[in-house]
Amino acid sequence: MRLHIEHTTTYTYAKPVALERHRLVLRPREGHDLRIERMRLRLTPAHDLQWSRDVFGNSIALVDWLEPSDVLAIVSDVTLERVSPFPTRELHEPWRVPFPPRYDPLEAAITAVYTAPSYLEETPALQAWLRDVPPADPNDAEGAMLALCKLVFTTVKYLRRTEKGVQSPARTLALKTGSCRDMATLMMELARLLGVAARFASGYLHGTASMAGHASTHAWTEVYLPLLGWRGFDPAIGDVISNNHIVTGVSSHPRGVMPVSGTFIGTAADYRGLQVNVTTRVLPDEAPDLIENR
Repeated sequence: MRLHIEHTTTYTYAKPVALERHRLVLRPREGHDLRIERMRLRLTPAHDLQWSRDVFGNSIALVDWLEPSDVLAIVSDVTLERVSPFPTRELHEPWRVPFPPRYDPLEAAITAVYTAPSYLEETPALQAWLRDVPPADPNDAEGAMLALCKLVFTTVKYLRRTEKGVQSPARTLALKTGSCRDMATLMMELARLLGVAARFASGYLHGTASMAGHASTHAWTEVYLPLLGWRGFDPAIGDVISNNHIVTGVSSHPRGVMPVSGTFIGTAADYRGLQVNVTTRVLPDEAPDLIENR
C-alpha cells in the first residue's frame, strides 16, 4: 500500500508573538515494513530547521523561528509505502513466549528501562486493579498482552480530548474514559507491572476518519517479547496494530513523542487556539517518483 499523509497543525495568536524552539516528531519510522518515498515540511513563519535522532531512534526536527508571528503553521506532507509486517498471530504458534517473558541478560539494561513504572505513585492502585484480572496462559505472553489490550478497551470508553498531555493511568481507570493516548499509557503501565517491557507509540491511524479528512494523531502501546520483538497493541480498538498504523515516534514515556512541542513568549490572553488535522489517501501502485526528503 502506498499512502499519502498530510498532517496540519496551526496555532493562532491575538498578536505577533516570539516563538521559542519547537521539537517535531513527525517523520514516520522506516524499517522492513515501511519506506518513505518523499517527505516535506512546510513551516510558517521563517525558520531554521535541523534534523537529529534521539536515544529511541526517532527522527526529530528542531525548529528555530526567525521572526514573530500571529500564526504558527506546521504541515507534514509524506508519501510512504507499507509492506507486510511480521507474520500474523496464527503463524506465531511455534514461537510461543512464556508469560511473564524471560529476557536475555544481554538485553537486560534496555528492557529494564521499559519495565520500570512511569507512574510509581500509582502502582498500588494499578496492582489492586490487576488482582481482579483473569490469570493469563503462562505459555503465551503475546496472548496475555492481547487479552490485556481487549480488557482496557472494554473498561475504558474512548473520549477524544483536546487538552494537552495524558491522564495518569489511575485517573483513566477511575473515570473509565480517555483518549487513545490515555488508553495507551494505561496499557503500557499495566504491562510493565506484569513484567513485560512496554513503550508508548505515537503516529497515525489510516481509516475512515483520516480518509474523510478530519482525523487527528493516534497513539498505542508496543511490548517487547523475546523472539517476536516489538509488537503493537491498540487499546482504543482492542486489537493488534495493522498496516494502517503508521508510527512516527516511540518512547519510554508519552512526553517523549509529542508530535509538536514548544513555547511562545507572551501571556495566556495572546493564545487563541490550536487546530490539528490529519488526512490520508491511498495512492496507486506505481513506480515512485524521485525520492525527496527535506
